[in-house]
Amino acid sequence: MRSAGSCAPIAGAKLEWWSVNVRGEYDTAHRATQTTGADGAFRYETDQPKPYFNRPAHVHVKISAPGHKPLITQIYPKPTDAQITTDFVLARD
Repeated sequence: MRSAGSCAPIAGAKLEWWSVNVRGEYDTAHRATQTTGADGAFRYETDQPKPYFNRPAHVHVKISAPGHKPLITQIYPKPTDAQITTDFVLARD
């Protein structure tokens, strides 16, 4: 997790994750909240999301941190992805 402009790590940013289960339904087992470490790092593990309706498989994430604008976005893993590496950059307020 980085801050736009300076690219400084954001410690203590809150990440809220959610995705569907194997039946394409949202449930509490596929929700999690975590905070970034001092270096802005995070790690989230979940089941491979499934496509549902007309949507490709995806994982939702909402990110918030003091002094930054919140970000709500989605990650679209490929069915063959066993692991994804991604970075998030938050704009300052």
